[in-house]
Amino acid sequence: MANQGHRDRLSAIDASFLHQEKQSSHMHVGALLTFDGPPPELQDFRRHLESRLSLVPRYRQKLAFPPLEMGRPFWVDDPSFNVDYHVRHTALPRPGGDDQLRLLVGRIFSQRLDRSKPLWEVWLVQGLEGGRFALISKTHHALVDGVAGVDIATVLFDLQPVPAEMAAEPWTPAPEPSDAELVAEGVAGLVRTPLSLVSRAIGALQDPGRSAEQVREVAEGIGELVWAGLNPAPDVPLNVEIGPHRRVWWVERRLSEFKEIKNALGGTVNDVVLAVVAGALGRWLRSRGVRTEGLELRALVPVSIRTQDEHGRLGNRIAAMRGPLPVYVRDPIERLRLVQRAMGNLKQSKQALGAEVIAGLQGFAPPTLLAQASRINFSTRLFNLIVTNVPGPQFPLYLLGREMETIVPIAFLPERHALAIAIMSYNGKVDFGLLGDYDAMPDLEDVGRTLEESLEELLAVARKQSAASARANGGETSTANRGRAAAKASDGE
Repeated sequence: MANQGHRDRLSAIDASFLHQEKQSSHMHVGALLTFDGPPPELQDFRRHLESRLSLVPRYRQKLAFPPLEMGRPFWVDDPSFNVDYHVRHTALPRPGGDDQLRLLVGRIFSQRLDRSKPLWEVWLVQGLEGGRFALISKTHHALVDGVAGVDIATVLFDLQPVPAEMAAEPWTPAPEPSDAELVAEGVAGLVRTPLSLVSRAIGALQDPGRSAEQVREVAEGIGELVWAGLNPAPDVPLNVEIGPHRRVWWVERRLSEFKEIKNALGGTVNDVVLAVVAGALGRWLRSRGVRTEGLELRALVPVSIRTQDEHGRLGNRIAAMRGPLPVYVRDPIERLRLVQRAMGNLKQSKQALGAEVIAGLQGFAPPTLLAQASRINFSTRLFNLIVTNVPGPQFPLYLLGREMETIVPIAFLPERHALAIAIMSYNGKVDFGLLGDYDAMPDLEDVGRTLEESLEELLAVARKQSAASARANGGETSTANRGRAAAKASDGE
């Protein structure tokens, strides 16, 4: 079937990720995935991937930039697309352990993606200990966000060991647009946006009561973002000049441990995750000689604003909230309660709505203004690090008959941010993926250690409280039983 090619303009949010990318700040995200069993043959894996590319058509598209900055870039079919360029093959040196794997992932994530080609790579890695293999995926943030990315990534995987049969569909790229066509599209886009605003205004006149409520909510949301902008994040060793090179580390735990803490101490699994991160960063900062009394870090917590009818579409529909990390609190229960309260307040606030509206207004801005607006909306002064938590499938996935063991998510480092923490659950496990600047974070392993210590601390408190509650409930039950027995005896039963 021939491809009915089309040109999609990047959304304002997607374009902002291009503007934010600098020499030392790579805007790609991805994951390390490990599998049980021998690696497939490279040609078999390529055929498998190619057979499913029709499900993700943008993976065969590249960027096209209108001349004279006449509008945002477009996604257009790449007439030179070759899957061999995007599917890479390598092997670990012996012994093929985590140390060798971490070095490889760090090197791969130190290299920017080539903007003249579709913005993704997948590495097939053999030579892991135990005869296992891995995949390393890398995709530009402008192409796909963390929440939708989980859905798109699963086109490679099956729910059962026997893969579903899919034949590769014939694909014919649409002709590349000329510079004149791109300029015309850019001008048309700039014209269409005001017309869209007029249409919304007419709709508002027809329903003034509802519109007044929306205007009030939007104003409150933008006001909260402005207030947050007037209060920059504290200056800590996480916020220094970074280079292009990366280190990675990961920590794997059981999802049941986080649920155990939640059930005993309250909150949500996400609250527990953020409390664990806050406790870990407090320990790490103190190990570096930083005084944490009264110190509260700010995490940029991406939130999906993708509606149900947009589920599975490519492109970013995210807003960012700045969640407090009370690293000054040493008591684990109090730290969890503070995080729980703060995140509850953020969800009730209009921050996410305000961010979405600002992103929508950027759709009307020419690229030069868009670049400035994206820096305001994504100002690195407002947060200390990215902390993103993505729920994954709680059942096994398979690639060509091999079961996936782990998914380690990997985020990105904005300018002057030496650490990013991505968390993902999969099949009863929770993996923390730590991405650090190579020079600024030589002790990235220590952050992983403090994450485990912080979790163990909360887990011990939760188990102690659960045991105390069980004893108290047991005592109450015994007393009630004795009371009922005495009543029966007095009644002659």
